[in-house]
Amino acid sequence: MSHRVKPVTCTVKAPVYLQIGDKRTNGSGVCVLDISLPFGKPVDIEEIAFKNYYTASVTVRLLRRGAGQDTAAKWTTALRDMTLMDNPHTEGGAQDYYSIHRTQMSVEADNVVTVRLILRQPSSAWMSFTLEELQIFPHVAADPDCDVSDWLSHLNMLDQQPELEGLPDPQTVSSSIQQMWALTEVMKSNQTAASIGRFDVDGRYDLNLLSLS
Repeated sequence: MSHRVKPVTCTVKAPVYLQIGDKRTNGSGVCVLDISLPFGKPVDIEEIAFKNYYTASVTVRLLRRGAGQDTAAKWTTALRDMTLMDNPHTEGGAQDYYSIHRTQMSVEADNVVTVRLILRQPSSAWMSFTLEELQIFPHVAADPDCDVSDWLSHLNMLDQQPELEGLPDPQTVSSSIQQMWALTEVMKSNQTAASIGRFDVDGRYDLNLLSLS
């Protein structure tokens, strides 16, 4: 998937599986991935992209900072149990690429300092499961002034470069018009000479031709 916006710099911590006592067991079916965003720079998230590795479903939680500087950041669930594998016991979707867009989340993904992904795999058929190639793309608000400027520039280009397909070449038309004008002048000149000549007989006017009777 191509993006015009570069992903933000982030740190994906090692996966943490549900523990029983002091022993980590992959067979517990639950894994937690924390993604830390740049310190002191909360991010407005547009999209979370990743490649699946045998995870059946994922829940997204966001640690968001409040509007005030002194407001404590709070965890909230943005997306619950998004299905990645239709059947956790088969390999369908097990290694596919996915993306989670901000429009899929139940809360605004703004001022985020940490993303927590809770992975679930109820099937015991897979020894391990996780998400790979994690990337977070920031939300960039569209600039309406730029959109209007681009639209006007496009109209100006259309005005300056009219569609000429199917029309004759301007130079050919200009040359033809000049030839027609020259021919018209010659015809006018010849017509005048002929009119004068028809009444002139040996240097004298023919009275019969001038007679009205």
